Amino acid sequence: MKDLGIILGIRPDVIRASKIIRLLSENKNITYDFIWSGQHYSENMKDVFFKQLNVPKPDVEFEIDTTNDASTVSSVIKNTFNHLENNKYKAVVFLGDTNTVMGSIGAAQHNIPIVHIEGCMRSYDWRMPEEKYRKTIDHLSDRIYAYLDSYKTQGLNEGISQDIIKVTGNPIVDIIQENQNIFDSGHESLDNNVLNFIGKNEFLLATSHRRENILNIDSLNNIINLFNSSDMKIVFPAGYKTQEMLKSYDLKLNSNVLMIDPLGYLEFMYLLKNSTFVMSDSGTVVEEACIMNVPSIQMRYSTERPEVYDVNASIKFDPSEKISDFQSYLDKAMKLVDTKWAQPFGDGKASDNIVDDLVELSESNSFHKHNKENYSFDISNSFKE
Repeated sequence: MKDLGIILGIRPDVIRASKIIRLLSENKNITYDFIWSGQHYSENMKDVFFKQLNVPKPDVEFEIDTTNDASTVSSVIKNTFNHLENNKYKAVVFLGDTNTVMGSIGAAQHNIPIVHIEGCMRSYDWRMPEEKYRKTIDHLSDRIYAYLDSYKTQGLNEGISQDIIKVTGNPIVDIIQENQNIFDSGHESLDNNVLNFIGKNEFLLATSHRRENILNIDSLNNIINLFNSSDMKIVFPAGYKTQEMLKSYDLKLNSNVLMIDPLGYLEFMYLLKNSTFVMSDSGTVVEEACIMNVPSIQMRYSTERPEVYDVNASIKFDPSEKISDFQSYLDKAMKLVDTKWAQPFGDGKASDNIVDDLVELSESNSFHKHNKENYSFDISNSFKE
C-alpha cells in the first residue's frame, strides 16, 4: 500500500503541486498515488507545460458527474470514499479550494488523516463557494500547510489547533522562480491572431471568471467598462461561461480588446510576464503577477491575498460598487509600472518544506492530529465521568 493519496482536479493546482510531486517521486522513503478527481477533463493533463514540468500521468482517474456543483461535489466524495475502501493510505493530500477538496469528507468518513496544502486562506466573502470549501477542509484536516504566518493566524482564530498548522511559504514561488526562462517560449504556442494583435505594442492582460462577478450584470458591466476605458490593446482570455454571460447581457467590448478562448499555462505566463499590467479577479493570477513584478488591478470585493496591496503591487477595483471614474483605476495601475517590490509569498523552498514534513509524518506515522491532546483549548467537559 502506498503511503499517500494525492487528489487533484484542476490544472492550476497540478502546476502548483508539480515540484512537490517530483520531490516525492525522488524520495525513497515515501510512496504515493496521484489521483485525478475528474473535476476538469483529463485533457487538461495534456498541457504542454506539464510535460516540461515532468508531471506524471495519474495513477487513478475518477469518473464524476460535473453537471453542477452539487453533482460534482457529491460524486467526488463518493469516488474518494469508494477508492479509500481498498486503499488505506496513511493520509490523503488535497490542495486549494475547489470542488475537489470536498473529497476530504470521503476521507474523513474512513478516519484517514487529511492534509490540506493552501490552508487557512480567507476572503470572508461567503458568496464564494471556495470560501465554504476552505473552511470545511481546514476543520477536517490533520495537517494544514499555510503559506504565510497571517494565514496561520486566521486558522488559529477559528480554533484550529496549533499542532495542525505548519507555515511553509507558497509553492507557486518555487515554480515561477525555476521556470522563468521557459515562459519566454510561450509565444511559440500562441495563435497568430494574438501575436498579430499585439505586434510590438505594449498591451494589457485581462481575465474574469468569478461567479459573483460574471453572474451579476452590474458587476460584469463595471468590469467591461474598466476594460473599455483603456486605449491600450488588451488580450482577454475568457472562460466559456464568461463569454456566455457577455452575450446574454449584450455587453460589448471595444475594438482594442481581443477576447479569446482560455489559454495553456505556458502561453498565459508569457503574456503575463510581458504585459504592462494585468486586470483580473483571479487570486492566483494576481499572486503570480506580484511574484513576477507585474502590477495588477484586482477586481474583487475582498481577497484572500491582501499581501499584494501591502507591498503596493496591486490596485483594488470592487465591481460591486457604483463606479463612474474607471480611468482613475487604470491611472493608478500605470503608476505601479516600473516600480519594484519584494514579493511576500516565500523564498522558493515551500515544496521542499512540505515534502520534508510529509516524509517525517509518514515515517513516524503521526499524521493524526485530532487527538485529545491536540486541542488548544479546554475540552475536558466532554470527557467528564
